[in-house]
Amino acid sequence: MSNSPVCNTSRRLSTRTIKTRSCYEERILLKRPEAAFDTNVVTMTRFVMEEGRKAKGTGELTTLLNSLCTAVKAISSAVRKAGIAHLYGIAGGTNVTGDQVKKLDILSNDLIINMIKSSFTSCMLVSEENEKAIIIEPETRGKYIVCFDPLDGSSNIDCLVSIGTIFAIYKKYTDDEPCEKDALQPGRTLVAAGYALYGSATMMVISTGQGVNGFMLDPAIGEFILVDRDVKIKTRGKIYSLNEGYAMHFDPAVTEYLQKKKFPQDGTEPYGARYIGSMVADVHRTLMYGGIFLYPGNVKSPQGKLRLLYEGNPMAFIIEQAGGLASTGLEPILDIQPSGIHQRAPVAMGSRDDVLEYVAICRKHAAKKK
Repeated sequence: MSNSPVCNTSRRLSTRTIKTRSCYEERILLKRPEAAFDTNVVTMTRFVMEEGRKAKGTGELTTLLNSLCTAVKAISSAVRKAGIAHLYGIAGGTNVTGDQVKKLDILSNDLIINMIKSSFTSCMLVSEENEKAIIIEPETRGKYIVCFDPLDGSSNIDCLVSIGTIFAIYKKYTDDEPCEKDALQPGRTLVAAGYALYGSATMMVISTGQGVNGFMLDPAIGEFILVDRDVKIKTRGKIYSLNEGYAMHFDPAVTEYLQKKKFPQDGTEPYGARYIGSMVADVHRTLMYGGIFLYPGNVKSPQGKLRLLYEGNPMAFIIEQAGGLASTGLEPILDIQPSGIHQRAPVAMGSRDDVLEYVAICRKHAAKKK
């Protein structure tokens, strides 16, 4: 059968096709060698080192960001194979903010804690999963305070919706023994902030106070590559994002704002509604496409649900560095003086004009109450 004319003809055609394709690919690569492999990629490590050199830094922040980067790679790997490794499902408890703890939450939390501890760059860690701040042992301390949500949107883990990691880096300004009070800083004092998004690809978006940059994880080389330099948010968008399941409990200001977006009286098109339920995913979309992300307070929860130190502040920092605004509706999020490490705050962030419009309505209703 193998010596039949048909098989021999097919074999010759197949060989000729492979040779033709190889010659074509070779010609393409000779003309464009960069198509094969970029030999001068800007990795996140390289980018942060260059920025640190410009700022004449000590390199400690670069080391800290590198340790976070490594933790994110490990979490990304765990997220990708969670079903195979049986990492889905409830771990058997709730965290300090009342959310059910998932197996991936615990893994992510441990990864970040251990990576930062071993980097010798931090003196204290504040995690959503830990009731109290973690004080680093004296022999391994650095000058930074890191506040983080190890796995934001964890209620979506089992249904494969995008989830993420959020982090905020503050500096300890006293020489005293570290305590929780050191972490209670307004967002304006942030040294750096960012988030990782585990979606169709893994992406890190960071800011060290000099704009916002996005890095995509290239699994082939295991590095985050700069893909979005100096990200800027649109002045106005066409999307609003919030959980309208709480509509019956909304403050009148929120209801009025949504009415304007759904039934505009000025002849403009109504806004589209998009809500994923993972803050990282919703804010990232808002950053990329413009619009507004809302998690306001309501009758049942006057301060909303999102925590200030490791959700509100870092995301507000990113949005403002990209040219947008972040507010509670009555004051800038970054101006709030925290009173507790798990303090909550209402959130409205996104395109400048959209947030200003929301703030104007909130202030109008606040003035009526006086």
